[in-house]
Amino acid sequence: MIVRFLSILCVGVLVASAHNGEGNNDNEDIPYLELAEPDEGYHGLIRENETLVEVTPAIRARGPLCSFLILNNKHHGEAPFEIMVIDENEARLRVRYPLNCEKRRNYKFDIAAVGCDGSYSNTVPVHITVTDVNEFAPVFNQAAYVRSVDEGKVYDEIVRVEATDRDCTPRYGDVCKYEIENDGDRNQPFAIDNEGVIRNTEPLEYDKSHNHILSVVAYDCGMMPSAPVLVTIKVNKPCRAGWKGLAERVDYAPGTGPLALFPAARLEACSSDERCPGVTRIQAAVTLQASRAGVACDRDTYTLHAQRTVCGLDPKTVDLLPSPGVGNEWAKSLKPDSGRDGEQLFEFDGETSAVVPESILPHSLGSTFSVSTWLRHAPPPDHDKHRKEHVLCLADDHKMNRHHYALFVRNCRLILLLRRDFGEGDLNIFRPAEWRWKLPEVCDNEWHHYAINVRFPNVELYVDGEPYRGERGPEVIDDWPLHPAHGVNTTMVVGACWQGTESDMKHHLRGWLAGLGALPGAVQPATALRCAARCREGLSLAPDLYLKSVSVEGDSASEVETLVRRVAYGDARVFPTPGRRNVHLATTITCDNGRVIKARPAESYVMVLAPQTPTILLNGSADAARDYAHFRAGLPVFPDIRVRVLARSGDDIKEAETQKLDSCVVSVYPALNPDHEALALKSTPADDIRATLTRDGVSLTGADTVENYQQVLREIEYSNKKPAYYLNRVFKLTCSELNGRFTSNEYVQTLTVEHPRAASDTRALRPAGLADKMDVVREHTSNNIEPAVAMNVPRAFASHSQHSQHSAEIPAARVLDLHERHNSNNVAVVIGAVMAGAVVALVVVVAARVRAARPSPLARPSPRPRPLRANDTEMAWDDSALTITVNPMEEATECVVSPSRVCEDSSSAESCSDEDSDHHDSSDEEGEVMAGKQHKYRNISQLEWDNSTM
Repeated sequence: MIVRFLSILCVGVLVASAHNGEGNNDNEDIPYLELAEPDEGYHGLIRENETLVEVTPAIRARGPLCSFLILNNKHHGEAPFEIMVIDENEARLRVRYPLNCEKRRNYKFDIAAVGCDGSYSNTVPVHITVTDVNEFAPVFNQAAYVRSVDEGKVYDEIVRVEATDRDCTPRYGDVCKYEIENDGDRNQPFAIDNEGVIRNTEPLEYDKSHNHILSVVAYDCGMMPSAPVLVTIKVNKPCRAGWKGLAERVDYAPGTGPLALFPAARLEACSSDERCPGVTRIQAAVTLQASRAGVACDRDTYTLHAQRTVCGLDPKTVDLLPSPGVGNEWAKSLKPDSGRDGEQLFEFDGETSAVVPESILPHSLGSTFSVSTWLRHAPPPDHDKHRKEHVLCLADDHKMNRHHYALFVRNCRLILLLRRDFGEGDLNIFRPAEWRWKLPEVCDNEWHHYAINVRFPNVELYVDGEPYRGERGPEVIDDWPLHPAHGVNTTMVVGACWQGTESDMKHHLRGWLAGLGALPGAVQPATALRCAARCREGLSLAPDLYLKSVSVEGDSASEVETLVRRVAYGDARVFPTPGRRNVHLATTITCDNGRVIKARPAESYVMVLAPQTPTILLNGSADAARDYAHFRAGLPVFPDIRVRVLARSGDDIKEAETQKLDSCVVSVYPALNPDHEALALKSTPADDIRATLTRDGVSLTGADTVENYQQVLREIEYSNKKPAYYLNRVFKLTCSELNGRFTSNEYVQTLTVEHPRAASDTRALRPAGLADKMDVVREHTSNNIEPAVAMNVPRAFASHSQHSQHSAEIPAARVLDLHERHNSNNVAVVIGAVMAGAVVALVVVVAARVRAARPSPLARPSPRPRPLRANDTEMAWDDSALTITVNPMEEATECVVSPSRVCEDSSSAESCSDEDSDHHDSSDEEGEVMAGKQHKYRNISQLEWDNSTM
């Protein structure tokens, strides 16, 4: 050691002396290393399995050179290299023993040239890097891998394998690839990525294979494979957690009350499974999936007006979606779709809209009002967040497109717009003008009931009958009142909004509406809104509670079983919609170890059987005949109508006592002539029944008892001021229940006009009024009028005396002064003319008889006079000398009728011309007087006078 230390010390001294002489290349006796940049030194590379080092640049020296010397760096230790002199000026490096890159990759030392005289050159550093050789294969961290999976699940990661490589460089020391050896099985349902994550590509089945053994190989970046490692994947035997004892189908008979769906349910919770040693919590959810074209539950299918009675909605609520028809012509553009149970649903396809007349609903709702509707809406196909879809809108024709108030949907928000008029407060003060509710129900494509009660500035929203209690209230936007504008016309639209600038409808609704109603001046009671929106069918654990889903929880399977067995289906409606209701039961089991097991879902369905359809029967006396006086005064159309609702109870059919009707329609064809025909009600019906009288008949609507409807029907009166034009009038009556779901038979009532009898009829000698009274006497024996008394009273004939069933005698044509100033003297002039004509005719007849009494050779004996009839004795003359002979053919002579007065035989006055109606209307009474006189003189002409003494 001492010798070595001295040698190193001497070398150091020599190097120092060499450095002292550095740069003095003129001294040719001292060697030096040829190097352009001595500070950078030499760089060498050597593979760990090689012996020669590739040095750049080559080691060369000048001067009297005998050898090269390696000076070891004290910080890097002894370098395992030596220098070989190739010739007198060049040398090479080689290793003295094999290098190991994994142990040491870099070496650094200095070299110097030694002259023959013992002098040393300058020292230059040498940097040697040992390059790696891929001599090691990857090795897995574990000798084998074992994992367990559940049947039927697809995992993103089942197990992660990992291998390492001992090589020193990333090229050979990093693992770049993992691979599953197929061993001939190409259908292996597993895959592995470059990170060593193994997953299954399809659900595993215990019955097919309990274990899957995989052979996995790792590759370094030099693609040297590792020894394979075995990965065992065990498929656990499935825990058959689920329900047993559930019926696939449950039949429900309407009117039987709640029905338990799962009375024998049993739950297998897999408590014996090693994966779930104990149960902490069990949750079960029963859901009723009633898919129908209408709303999401089987609610009462009454109309909006009927719901006012059933649920107590304000009777002043205006229906803005009525059934198109008589009285609702403005709604003819709507597209109603009556469901199986009679609900009136209206589809709005982006083009449909209806303008509401101001006579239906005043355009000014005031500061207190309510709007309610059923709405089914889905997001727009193009997901346009700025598209407005109006349910109701009031706008004017001003060019500024001013919307006064509106209810619309935009970006899945329900928005109420309420702009104050310029006269309502200071124009410079902001007040709330727009309320926006972010509701998921608006875009879930399901039916929901929305109601907004406004007591400005307070606005309250009800969703499905319950007050909206969101975490965040509505977004309220303030605005100025509308600017002053005069002479503008407002337009109220359902399903769109009027744009004044384009004079067209814009912002159409795409969705479904039902039961849209507006109540100006008041708000709807909360209880009424809850009643109108509530379901009448559903699942429940208690009576009179109908829910779409029921969730139960328990700490053990027995507790949950007890609760599930109590879940019942019920429908409070007497006539529920028949059909299938699917029931879904989902269960989640939480184990002690935190494992969550989902039991197999159970599926069942409730089959609601068809109810015993009620039969609505209408009967009474189908025909009634009355004279002119009754028709003019008004007579009941259905005086003895009887309405019955029969329902089957087992094998018996009995009358339903608590049944209700919601509509009765009386129709007449052709339509009434408003000039002289009318239908009326003797008394005002109750608030629950709404009556509408038109030319086409009477419409009664509203849910009420059968007795009340029957009473109103009996009080319908028909009057006709000109019954002579008609033979009969036919009225048709139908009644319905649940908005037309059940209808009655068509009852036909015929009212026949009794025209006056012909003169040859024995009844014709009685006055018209007394004749009708005598008819009543025969039918009702309670009256003691003697028929003989009435037979001897001369009858005052009416203007139309009935000769046959299909003909009527019409008065002769007469000349009338049509000038307006003489209308008041028409009757007097006609009577005077008739009397003057009668006197002249009598004088002429008497003169002719006197002349005929003179002897003539051609005269023949007078015919034998006929005996007088009993009813002509008053007109007979007691003059045996006077004999008047009248042509018997005159009895058959008919009055000449003007063509303008001819009327066809019809049951309606519309068959006559308008000119005829005017003439008869102005002189109806006058014609009757003249007709009576004509009959009187006809009777006189029929008498045979004895003129033998004249």
